[in-house]
Amino acid sequence: MSRRTSNLSSGSDQGTGGVTGDSSQEKQKKLLQADTGHFNMVRTLHLADLITELNGFCGFMSVLSSMRYLTNPEDNAPLWAALIFMPFGLFFDFMDGRVARWRKKSSLMGQELDSLADLISFGVAPASVAFAIGIRSPVDHLLLSFFVLCGLTRLARFNVTVAVLPKDKTGKSTHFEGTPIPTSLSIASLMAYWVSQGWTHENLPFGLAAQDTIFEFHPVALLFVLWGCLMP
Repeated sequence: MSRRTSNLSSGSDQGTGGVTGDSSQEKQKKLLQADTGHFNMVRTLHLADLITELNGFCGFMSVLSSMRYLTNPEDNAPLWAALIFMPFGLFFDFMDGRVARWRKKSSLMGQELDSLADLISFGVAPASVAFAIGIRSPVDHLLLSFFVLCGLTRLARFNVTVAVLPKDKTGKSTHFEGTPIPTSLSIASLMAYWVSQGWTHENLPFGLAAQDTIFEFHPVALLFVLWGCLMP
């Protein structure tokens, strides 16, 4: 997670870059608070924000690809597309911070956009792929929901605490509390391996526990629970 607003908000850390960021933010405040005007919100966006939007685009395309796979499970192409879109989302998540620091421009909406895009690309998208490949009992639903909610909570807490976290000379936070949500791509990579081996649906690793009861679930779903516990 690039967290562009926190990286550029401090004048002492960024030199003149911080001044530029403060001036830019004041302009954005006036535009966002204006009662009239054409495309007020669009005019507040920077290039880095548009790159963040591409992160969210990749995440949503991954979700749609998972849904498309469900309409025809015989065709694995949409499933592979769902998995491939997630690393592209990570690329844009990395690039938006680089562009913001290069241009020395911060955005009031940048931090919020970053978190929302990350939730889609690295929270909802992996859970959607898991559902598509067969992790879909009622208990599985609760376990996957727990994972997504942990990601949501982790991102919300970061947004609240980022201003007080220690910064390095470039203005970047020196540490994070909890595992960053993009690390969920590790689970996506594992699911990609399962798909390549044909380990989906009835062939999922470790099978189905408590079968034919209301508590039946896929043990591999516990991996999402574990990852969720590492995030907040």
